[in-house]
Amino acid sequence: MRYLLIILFLISSVRVKSQTKRDPRVVGMAGAYTTIADGIFSIGYNPGMIGLQQDKPLMIQGLQLDFGILGNFFSIENIAQYSGDNLNTKEKNKLFKQLEDADGLSFFMDTHMPIPLINISKGNMAFSANNIILQNYRLPIGLLELIFYGNGQKENLDLEFNYEIVGLNEYGFSFGIPFKSMSWGITAKYMQGLFYLGVDEDSSSSNLITDDLGIYGSGKYIIRQGVGGSGFGFDIGVVSRPYKGWQFGASVINLSGSIRWTQGGEETSSSINPLTSNFYPFQWGDSTLNANQSILYTFQIDTIRADKLSGDSLFTNETSFFVPKKEKQFVTRVPMTFRLGLSKKMDSFLIASDLVAGFENSYYARKQWKWSIATEWSKIESFPMRIGFGWGGGDLKELGMGFGIKKSVVMFDLGFSFRNGMWLHTMKGFNFSFGFTYVGKEKKKKEDEGPLPKPKRVI
Repeated sequence: MRYLLIILFLISSVRVKSQTKRDPRVVGMAGAYTTIADGIFSIGYNPGMIGLQQDKPLMIQGLQLDFGILGNFFSIENIAQYSGDNLNTKEKNKLFKQLEDADGLSFFMDTHMPIPLINISKGNMAFSANNIILQNYRLPIGLLELIFYGNGQKENLDLEFNYEIVGLNEYGFSFGIPFKSMSWGITAKYMQGLFYLGVDEDSSSSNLITDDLGIYGSGKYIIRQGVGGSGFGFDIGVVSRPYKGWQFGASVINLSGSIRWTQGGEETSSSINPLTSNFYPFQWGDSTLNANQSILYTFQIDTIRADKLSGDSLFTNETSFFVPKKEKQFVTRVPMTFRLGLSKKMDSFLIASDLVAGFENSYYARKQWKWSIATEWSKIESFPMRIGFGWGGGDLKELGMGFGIKKSVVMFDLGFSFRNGMWLHTMKGFNFSFGFTYVGKEKKKKEDEGPLPKPKRVI
């Protein structure tokens, strides 16, 4: 089993050098945010909340950085348990079943950075601008099956893998319309694609045949890139007005959101944000891709059997760069999510709970429900503390925690969560987020000003 872990780790290391919007408070509350997000932070969760912000002060996001990584196997506990151990059949079947249910060994990485000082909310309107980088990797279940069982399980093993990396800027304008008992909101978004590199699943195929003749197979992967893209989308949401401390809300995020890419676009389109310089232009081996090139990788496995082991060409592979005969446009879908939430405000505690579901297995979304519950303690108004728990979805189990520090008109927030595991030794990923926000002073309401002094009687 030691060699299995080494092989899996080396394979994943070759490739590994989120919600499309995230902030420290939602990380600390494990995603329970649909009815409690304030001002600019409601964008991406429930734009209906904006309609209830008429009396809230001006809010401006300053510096913020959010990074996350998520896998479905590697943890301190798993490495300690399986490294150097020989699995029996029952243990091997259980471990393989977990990976099979996840459709392979997967990794997901995401980075979110609001563009400083231009994420602003005032009254029932807000403008947001965010830089997002998403990376998705999945090793094929056929390769894992070969490692676990050799060639005894199936004659035909599917070796097709998934690989995608995308960078984009997302600009949104949100406004809310308050009514007597509820508020409706909408966010209209323009998504500026910076770069994309991914396996074209429709044009790629790979398999390994194991039968009485021996082991043989072949594969062809076409990896296409897009440089410069654009698309539109919108979010809709509704939330009730507070009633005895209770609030209810629902939203649909990234409704009809997609990006149309052009193969052979302008190389300068990726230079808009300095973060993209770590990814683009793309490197493949020792070569650098031009903006109009795609990658064709092919391999051939000749029959592996005793009488051919002395040959020197059992495995051959070739990588070539090519320019498509016709520059084609292709579309990548930004995953849509549905959110349903409630919350209860008490004296010094805020309790919130959410149900979230995706409509496809892509990036941060999963076609299953995720439930989360969290609380925020604000007895000390300048030092709120948060903790939350989530179960289901892509994270399976998530434990979040965080705090805020408010000094005058500046708010500092920090959040950290264990993903796909509850503790340091069981987690298979994490989220880390921190940021500074300008929050103007709220105007005092007339009822808060107290009674006027009685005028002195003049004799």
